Amino acid sequence: MNMKKTIFDKKNVLVIGGAGFIGSHICDELVKTCKVICLDNFITGDERNIDHLLADPNFEFIKHDINAPIDLDNMVELEKFKMKFQGVQEIYNLACPTSPFQFDKNRLATIMSNSYGIKNALDLAVKYKAKFMHFSSSVVYGLKNEENKKISEEYLGIVDFTNGRNSYDEGKRFAETIALNYKEIFNLDIKIIRIFRIYGPRMKLNEGHMIPDMIVNAIEGRDLEIFGDDKFSSSLCYVNDVVEAAIKLMESEFSGPYNIGSDLDVNMTDLAKMIIEKIGSKSNIKYSKQLIFMTPLFIPDTTKARNDLSWMPVVTLPKGLELTIEDMKITKGLKRLDQNI
Repeated sequence: MNMKKTIFDKKNVLVIGGAGFIGSHICDELVKTCKVICLDNFITGDERNIDHLLADPNFEFIKHDINAPIDLDNMVELEKFKMKFQGVQEIYNLACPTSPFQFDKNRLATIMSNSYGIKNALDLAVKYKAKFMHFSSSVVYGLKNEENKKISEEYLGIVDFTNGRNSYDEGKRFAETIALNYKEIFNLDIKIIRIFRIYGPRMKLNEGHMIPDMIVNAIEGRDLEIFGDDKFSSSLCYVNDVVEAAIKLMESEFSGPYNIGSDLDVNMTDLAKMIIEKIGSKSNIKYSKQLIFMTPLFIPDTTKARNDLSWMPVVTLPKGLELTIEDMKITKGLKRLDQNI
């Protein structure tokens, strides 16, 4: 009995896609109380996101593409986690490329992560009888229309599986289907969250994610680019709120799916003006052709998460922007504009 207590003193948790924007923040939180195995292939993740964790004895990084099976039990790096005795108790699956500018280049990788990748991840959950959380997306509902601005989890969605986004949009729907079938066939504890647009520290620059690029352009006095017209709006949720929701769901008896995001619709032009004002920039705003991966999406109805998980986003947009701006100044070596601009 004492031996078992010692082995399970801390849970072993696997975070697939753990060097990505959201995944790295999840690793940050989990390593406080768990032993974390971070797995990533760096297609859109970044080693810099986890550099600060590499010296932590409760953290181990494995460079691997989840589209190929992996044997965690026999990895020398994981001997300290007693894998053959303890296995893995929880798996967070965030593996999927998310780069608007590199979307076409990553289409095949996207298809693979939403099929082979999640299958391999779920096979690990079967092997270890682990709880499994799949990070799905608001794209399962299709593109925003004027009739339904706020969407609940019961909405079945209208997704064009023949268009240029299908590897991601239909892929996310298919991934949920695989997860739910594994739940029923293998009696797994499967949890699904559908995340809406998220922002915060560690978003990659020059990838088409508007907020980090807007911040840098404002600091450097360049135009802030919006991929759409002056009516383009979106839900925007700070990353720490998403991490809190994910961990709450993993620790709960509930399965989902759950909409996780902000239920406020933010006009991107107003957002750009807010960034310019916060930085004290004299940059202008320009409108560019809409990117296939950066299109108007629905706003979430988060009633279910609020009722079941006692969760709601608490970081306001002004506060979230301040935190993101300050982090980018530090990590990217950026300086505040002088008064002569």
